[in-house]
Amino acid sequence: MLLDKAAQDALAKAINEQEKRTDAELVTVLAGQADDYRYVTLMWAALLSLLVPAVLLFLPHWLTAFEALLLQWGVLLVLAVLFRLHPVQFRIVPRRLQRQRAAGLARQAFLQQGLHRTAGATGLLIFVSEAEHYVEILADQGIARHVDDGEWQTIVDAFIRRVKAGQVAEGFQECVAACGDKLATHVPATTEKNELPNHLVIL
Repeated sequence: MLLDKAAQDALAKAINEQEKRTDAELVTVLAGQADDYRYVTLMWAALLSLLVPAVLLFLPHWLTAFEALLLQWGVLLVLAVLFRLHPVQFRIVPRRLQRQRAAGLARQAFLQQGLHRTAGATGLLIFVSEAEHYVEILADQGIARHVDDGEWQTIVDAFIRRVKAGQVAEGFQECVAACGDKLATHVPATTEKNELPNHLVIL
């Protein structure tokens, strides 16, 4: 569930406190879902509906060609609706595709939020796509030259566990604090600035 106003306000306050310790600009983005995967669910429904004629061969009662066609269309419609249900949808959509869509949205958000235009190239994106249980931390060059991408993975893994448990607000707070500690060490504050908004961006 997307964060309520109180949780968003608390997160903005946490970001503001951490940015006092570093030259980095932290931006948090939360997406409910990276893609609707409509084409995937429709493809599965269509493929399974094509099996209807084969199944009819094993039934004791014969249907006319028109009745068989109506049955096939009915199966297609029912499956198309069923596969759109959230618990079902994320069982049939390949995990690899989910990660690709979420990763693509993260990179799009990085550019849209202007993280590549900060002074000193010190933008840091904390991106979450809730439905896919996907978390990624993207750092611009000014941070990446000091902190290897692999160093963020422990923070990401802890956040993913929170997302899977439905504790997105707590996950954001812990992630921002952990990132702040790392950034304060590698990219400490040298000047007071606030180039980008601290509020949570919800897609």
